Amino acid sequence: MKQESQAFYRLMSRRRTVRDFSDQNLPRVVLENALLAAGTAPSGANMQPWHFVVVLDKAVKKRIREAAEIEERKLYAHRASEEWIQALVPLGTDANKPFLEKAPALIAIFVKNFTVDKLGEKHKNYYAVESVGIATGLLITALHKAGLATLTHTPSPMKFLNKILKRPNYERPFLLLVCGYPAIDAVVPELKRRTLKEISTFI
Repeated sequence: MKQESQAFYRLMSRRRTVRDFSDQNLPRVVLENALLAAGTAPSGANMQPWHFVVVLDKAVKKRIREAAEIEERKLYAHRASEEWIQALVPLGTDANKPFLEKAPALIAIFVKNFTVDKLGEKHKNYYAVESVGIATGLLITALHKAGLATLTHTPSPMKFLNKILKRPNYERPFLLLVCGYPAIDAVVPELKRRTLKEISTFI
């Protein structure tokens, strides 16, 4: 048990967010298995209030990039506080998001506020956001375990994803997960993770 926990920590300690992706295609079965792993997440009343849309089509990825960058330009120009902008400086981010087009796969993650049965009746989902957050964490972990890099992207608002991906209004975009192999020349900023003492308390 101790060895397994240490090995898993070492594996996850190597996970880093990547912004420069190769355009090399991914094995579909790897994506499918990662989604199945995400689907094992606990959820309120076992309603499983998530839907994942895997975008591989280049034209669709281009539309998503264009729509996302419109919102990102508004963020950097008007919406974000100066403190927020300064916090982003070490990451080297700006309103341009080429990875949304370059990466081989985008996974749009939706929260289902309701589940619609075969008769068309809506049933409320409980703790939907929390449940989808847990599922997203499992998805990122599964993709990392398979040797893939990811980036969590949350342009705001994200309602354009419903339109582009033809999802119903009762589903709400939660996160856009960029997925692929890192580019050969990909670099990541030097970030220090907080210590166990800083992030936890044992009583």
